[in-house]
Amino acid sequence: MWTLIVWLGPWNWFIAGALLLIVEILAPGAFMLWLGLSALVVGLVSLGVDWSWQAQLVAFAVLALAMIPLWRRLAMRVEAPSDQPFLNRRAHAFVGRVFTLEKPIRDGGGTLAIDDTIWRVRGPDCPAGSRVTVTGFDDGSLRVEPSP
Repeated sequence: MWTLIVWLGPWNWFIAGALLLIVEILAPGAFMLWLGLSALVVGLVSLGVDWSWQAQLVAFAVLALAMIPLWRRLAMRVEAPSDQPFLNRRAHAFVGRVFTLEKPIRDGGGTLAIDDTIWRVRGPDCPAGSRVTVTGFDDGSLRVEPSP
């Protein structure tokens, strides 16, 4: 086995890079992509430079570690604003909106029907039919205050 690895030389890095990129395709997460690209870069450099396998491993490790912050910085710039900013944060979309209580808030807790969902609410005691404003969201419930 070791003779095959030595015989392949720089092609080991191309094979490793291709395998890591295939893993990224099968289980996307943008992590193996950067490891695969690091392996490909080390393979390209190894075609022109005759260096020890230890130096190659160090270069791979340095490139892999350097690619992660680079990717994070790039991803922040590329991310386009969404046309549905509250898609996975529905409760945050209710902050500032006014709703009418169907059931009273007693002892600081109650429920509020919004569209097809019943939300737990926390706030001062209010009778049914009161108008409340959602002021925030935490611990799985909406914080509300009476509306003027």
